[in-house]
Amino acid sequence: MKGVVLAGGLGKRLWPLTRITNKHLLPVFDKPMIYYPIQCLVNAGIRDILIVTGGNHAGGFLELLGNGREFGLKELHYTYQVGEGGIADALSLAQDFADGEKIVVILGDNIIEKNIRQGVAHFFAQPRGARIYLKEVPDPERFGVPVFDREQIVRIEEKPAEPKSNYAVTGIYMYDEQVFDFIGRLSPSDRGELEITDVNNFYIEQGTMEYSLLEGWWTDAGTIESLHRAGNLVATGGANHAEPVEAGAHAEG
Repeated sequence: MKGVVLAGGLGKRLWPLTRITNKHLLPVFDKPMIYYPIQCLVNAGIRDILIVTGGNHAGGFLELLGNGREFGLKELHYTYQVGEGGIADALSLAQDFADGEKIVVILGDNIIEKNIRQGVAHFFAQPRGARIYLKEVPDPERFGVPVFDREQIVRIEEKPAEPKSNYAVTGIYMYDEQVFDFIGRLSPSDRGELEITDVNNFYIEQGTMEYSLLEGWWTDAGTIESLHRAGNLVATGGANHAEPVEAGAHAEG
């Protein structure tokens, strides 16, 4: 199985820090942010990884990461997203890399405490479809929120004013080869982007979406506040982490 780290965007919510570098190269405690999603995939047993980046500082990834030997990899793959077309647009660039195989996708500013090995194993055993990770949060209205019929997800609502569950869709997605066909059917949202929630709802309508629950803490590092929180969580091992997750935890911006 192959892994994709989405590390594009201009990081405007982190200005002025991101005026001279990509946000995913900023430090989170003692490591660059991009190290955490790569290590997450490696910990799940994935060794074939693509970095999707963009903006004016993409060369910094190659200079920092090289071929990924620090993570025990033989090589890393890279591709470039022009502009800010959204998460699904960035993922579309991974089609040739995926080459018909299942893929595990993680947003480059998502940081988790535990690992996703079990969910990846369950996805590998699925005959087809997709799998997402959910996390119970105190403020689900900030996220994509799954709507359940008993234990089955029947749709995902993006930032609903009245959430129908207390769960958020995290920035960890697993897809079969159909994902690129689904992306090809999308139209830009009101934000002018191709939305990953629409992709997930295609799978739900097809009846092939499964989910796992994420253990431990989870945060993004896409704003000044959440970047600070992420560093503290990593530094302390999650002590006193009962704080709301930032709204950007599943957004690429």
